[in-house]
Amino acid sequence: MTPKENLLRVIRHDRPAWVPNGMESVWQLGPPVVERPGQAGLDSWGVRFELKADAHGGTFPAHEGHTITDLSTWRQQITIPDVDAMDFSGVAAAAAEIDRQRHLVSGFVEFGLFERSYCLLGMEQALMAYLTEPDLMAELVGAIADYKIRLIRRFDEVADLDILWYGDDWGNQRQLFLPPDVWRRIIKPHTKRIFDAALARGILINLHSCGRIEEVFGDIVEMGPVVWNPCQPCNDLTALKRRFGGRIAYCGGIDSQFVLDRPGVTGEDVRAEVRRRIDDLAGGGGYIAGPSHAVPYDPCLLDAMNDEIATYGRAFYRSPGHA
Repeated sequence: MTPKENLLRVIRHDRPAWVPNGMESVWQLGPPVVERPGQAGLDSWGVRFELKADAHGGTFPAHEGHTITDLSTWRQQITIPDVDAMDFSGVAAAAAEIDRQRHLVSGFVEFGLFERSYCLLGMEQALMAYLTEPDLMAELVGAIADYKIRLIRRFDEVADLDILWYGDDWGNQRQLFLPPDVWRRIIKPHTKRIFDAALARGILINLHSCGRIEEVFGDIVEMGPVVWNPCQPCNDLTALKRRFGGRIAYCGGIDSQFVLDRPGVTGEDVRAEVRRRIDDLAGGGGYIAGPSHAVPYDPCLLDAMNDEIATYGRAFYRSPGHA
């Protein structure tokens, strides 16, 4: 069985041969739009980003770098990137080089509806507006969703995508950023429109959403993603696996905060965490092992993690009761 075949079996909960280490056999492409500049400057929407050399994580929206200062006139204060004017020739050339027999092609679409809305308004203003001006926020979010749908359709026309990596962080360490009823009223229906557009084209959805989002996880599963990453352990991952079974696959979960990046952690601590996550999440398929976030780690700890995934993860489905 090839890594590509095994990954698809994991996603389908269809008797995989081993637990993958990350999205094995996936080749990721990005569209020709600047959602987040690599250096300080403007993105394609006109939002200003800053970069601090001593901070991990790259650029971030600058204080007062947003474009919308009056939500009632947001249409005059927004620059939606023109998909028809984008030059996809580089994407087409890169896609043509990929061996489709060995690799799945994933399209990287970051800054989903919630993230883009707070970039445009500023975080504090956006959070207040979701509560005080829900109708206007629904109009703004709907316009962003329309753009995302146009972008994904064009992206797929050029690259023939197998998977859509779609990112929108909905939670912090303790809870959702928005009350669940507000998320369901404004974010969910327009996200579902985006997912429906991708699914209609035969594209699998790999949803990236950080934070504690278990309160709306049933809604998320209902929208149709086949993979959720990075599965941060501030959520009760074992309970989610038990409740939703074969309806979604989990990618990540190996605790970044309290294991991989904990002062004094040992290689054996990391190995124990890998075994725990595989035991809790891989039964019946549906688990892709990896850290619960991508931050710099001690290379020795990563070696321990990768080795344990390679050994324990390879043996898991050969053990009684795990086939």
